[in-house]
Formats: sequence, structure tokens, C-alpha cells
Amino acid sequence: MSLVGNLADLGLGEILQIVSLSRKTGILSLHSGDREGSVVFRQGLVVRAASSTFQQSLGKVLIQKGVIDLAVLRKALALQQEDGFRERLGVILIKNFGISHEIVEEVVREQIENVVFTLFTWIEGSFEFVASEHIETVDGTRLDPLQFMLDQGLNPQFLAMEGSRLLNENNLAAETGSAVRECVSGDGVDFDLGSVRHSSASSMPAPKMPLIIIDDDGPTLQAIADGMRQQGYDVHAMTRSEDTLIKVDALCRGGEHPTVLVDLIMPKMDGSGVLGGVELLELLHANFKNIPIVVMTDYHHADAEIRVRDMGYAFIMKPRRVELGDSTGFQNFLGLLCDEVQRSETGEEMTEWQEHFNLGDEMRIEMGVDDEVPISEEPESNSGLSLLRGMLEELNNPELQGGPLLLALRFASEFLNRAIVFTVHDKVVSGAGQFGISGGKVSGDEKVRAIHFPLEVDSMFHDPSRTCHAVTFMPHPTPLDNYIFEQLGGGIPEEAFIGPLVSQSRVIGFLYGDNLPEKQAIGDTESLSIFLSQAGIAMEKNMLEKQLHERSNT
Repeated sequence: MSLVGNLADLGLGEILQIVSLSRKTGILSLHSGDREGSVVFRQGLVVRAASSTFQQSLGKVLIQKGVIDLAVLRKALALQQEDGFRERLGVILIKNFGISHEIVEEVVREQIENVVFTLFTWIEGSFEFVASEHIETVDGTRLDPLQFMLDQGLNPQFLAMEGSRLLNENNLAAETGSAVRECVSGDGVDFDLGSVRHSSASSMPAPKMPLIIIDDDGPTLQAIADGMRQQGYDVHAMTRSEDTLIKVDALCRGGEHPTVLVDLIMPKMDGSGVLGGVELLELLHANFKNIPIVVMTDYHHADAEIRVRDMGYAFIMKPRRVELGDSTGFQNFLGLLCDEVQRSETGEEMTEWQEHFNLGDEMRIEMGVDDEVPISEEPESNSGLSLLRGMLEELNNPELQGGPLLLALRFASEFLNRAIVFTVHDKVVSGAGQFGISGGKVSGDEKVRAIHFPLEVDSMFHDPSRTCHAVTFMPHPTPLDNYIFEQLGGGIPEEAFIGPLVSQSRVIGFLYGDNLPEKQAIGDTESLSIFLSQAGIAMEKNMLEKQLHERSNT
């Protein structure tokens, strides 16, 4: 993940929230005129902050608070210099002078907050976030007087909310003629996402609102975007959550009031899961209270759909990629979509929730196709091969969003009711991602990621691991298999599918799938097996490229 832009387009509050959600390690650099600042993140938490306008050393602060005297500070600085500045000043004071760790931590936390809050007043300038897994804990130079570094880190969400609140208070004070604190500039602009208001909509009526569509699947995004443009919408097509947040904020700042169409199943901002749509929806819901939002998906995810419903947003099933070529069916979908968008824009209640709505069935009914008429196997095979070609092209796309794992799950959704991707590392099999696993207080992602077992243990994965070939089978569960089925919500499927992800004759993962909760057999999975044989190579390539990138950065 990379973020580069202007503070006028994206405020510090939004940046903090984006990095927090992505849980990245790296440095955010800020430049405003002759001012420079930085915020250091470790796994999405703020561990350090510096500003050219806030020059105050840890030692000076501790002296001001009466924790140490000048003599102790000089001795500590001398020790730090003798040791080649390999340790931070706070650590030296704790280890060598008996200063309480809690006191130093409290002072450091307070100073980091103060530095970050002053950065909120920089309403003009540029920013850049550079991700790096290796953040130096001590500066390589003795010239930096700031020795503020936390081990645990501060929650950026808290900093964003508190910084916004303080800036709003000062802006209000400035407007009413009250005294403004010296650190806040008089021309400050309230950037807080939650403070964006849409009252100007009535004074500038427009036939159609701007429509932002976010979908990581390129062909589907293009088809929906083109279709909605033909309906008269000013469409902004996005493939990443970060870009969507920037676009929504920019339009709101400019007095426009967009409707947002969010794809439910897409990569999270940190690449760790497939419910990136829920992640984005929650961020939009928390910060843009009045914008209309519609959620779409091409397969069901019960836990995520319940969260969408609880937030009160409209939900619609979109065509799968294989259905995009059906012009009549796609036009039916666009009609349903326009209805939902218009209802959201006018504030009407959303249509009755349909937990088992199937767009394909609705299209067949609309087109007058009789379910009892037998369907030739040839079109199904041809559509599977056509979909396979598209998926393989996307797999080889260097700009693939979410990586091979997400693409494998999306392709598996064409054949299976639920699927799980497992990775294999040091002969240990671990759950990595899923769709279709739901129910209970624990989310499907958490259930899957809690699964770990040795590859050598007798299980249904033994034969696919040995032969490196996909298999569809009737389960005869071993004790380990029973544990896995129980972890996935209970029940034993009539049939199951396991396809190994292979690279250089070595199994690096598996895709498991079945049709629970329905008791039905699994259809033809030949094209899925072919895709998985290529996906393993792509996954291995991605991992090697990541390792090389990390080494080059060090």
C-alpha cells in the first residue's frame, strides 16, 4: 500500500484511519511550506511523531515535570553518546537511573499526542506514506533531539477523532472571535470526515448525483460503470478502497454529494482478507453519515450481509463474470440496481431483505426460462472455459488487486457454496481465507484462521498432497477432518473438493470447498483445477517478489 497526495485533498485524519486499517508499518512524511513532520507506524499503530515546529526533547520534558534534574540528564546523555546512540534516552534513564517505566511511557505518549495534534493544523502541503517492515528504533544521528518512541503504540483512530475535535473547537473559537491557541493557524479548515455536511444539495439540484463504484474485478467494474453512465450518472470507477476514500472526501469538499456502490467481496487494505467491502463500508458509515450507499456482491457471505443490513444499507446481488455476456440478464440487473440507487438517494426504505436472493434465478424468471427444461451440458462447459480464460488473464495481470488467493476464492464461488484457502509453510497447514463460512459469534474469517495442523497427520488432505492433483470425493472423516468440519460450523458434506496449489512440484497450499448447507453433489470442476494449477505458481512468484522487495529495502 502506498499513499501520496495533497493535504488539501486528504486530511491527516483520513490518512491516519487508512494506515490504521491497513495495519502497515512505515513512515508518513508531511511537508507544508517550510515545515516538515513525520509519523511512524508499527503494524498500524503510531509509535513516534516528529515536527519541525515542535522541538522538545524527552529530557527537557522530564525536567519540567520534576522527574529528573539536569545532572541526571547530562549523565544519561553522556552514556548514550558513549554507547554510540544505540539506545533511546528513555531506556537509558529506566535502566541506569531507576526512573519508572510507567512515567517515561506516560510522558512519551503525551508528547506524541501533542506532536500529532499540531500536525492537524497543516491544511496545505503534501504527504507520502512509505511502507517498510523495518523501522529503526533509534535514529542513526545524534542531531535529532526527539527521542519519543512507544513500544505498544497509539491507536490512530483515537488520534484522528481527538485531533479533529480539537481543531473543530479552535476553528469555532476563531469564528466567534475568541482567542485561538498559538499553534493553530487562523485559516484552518475543518477536515474531519464526520463533519462534512450536505445541506447545500437542495440549493444546487441536479438530475443525477455523482456515482462512485468500487470493485476490484476489472471487467465487472467496467461493465457496471458503462451501464450506469448510460443511465445518466456521472460515474467514478475505483478499484481500491484508499482511492475511494480520497474521491468521496474530495467530492464532498467540492459541494458534490456522491452515491457509493460498494463491492462486498474484495481485498482489505492490508491484503489480509476478502471482506474489504465491509471494511470500506464501516469507514464510510462512521465518517460520511449522509451519503447514499448500496452494497453489491456476486456470492453470499452471511456474516457480512448481516452487518450490511444492521447498518441499514441496500444490498443487491450482481452478475458473476460469466453472466456479463448475457445482455438481457445484465440489463435486468442494471434496472434493479438503478431502483436501489434511486431509493437510497431519496431516502426511501430499502426493499425487503432477501437472504436467499439469487440473481441468476431472477433473470431466468424474467426471461421466461422454464426450470424444468433440461439444459445442454455444452454451454456450461463453454462458459466455464470462457470464465477460465478471463481468470487466467487476470491472474497474470501485474496490477492484480488482492493477489491469487482472492482470485482463487472468487473463481471457486462459481462452483461451490463455500471454500477455504489453506497455505502450507514448514509442513504446517494454516487457514488463510474463505467465503461462505458463517454463523455464531465468531466470524468465518476468524474460524478459518484458527485452523492449523501438521501436513503429515492423516486427513482428507493427504492424497491431494501426495499426488499434487485435485480430487472430488465423499468424505470419510478422520479425527482431524472432524475437527476441521466442526470448526467450519459442523456438518459433513455429501461431497467435497480439494485442489492443491503447487509450485515447482511442491504443495504450497490447498483450496477446500463443498456445497454445505445444501446436501448436493459437486459439479464439473475441471476448469477450477486448471486454474489452481496456475494459481500456485502465481502465489509462489508473489511471495518471492515480496521477499526480494523487502531485502532490497534493507
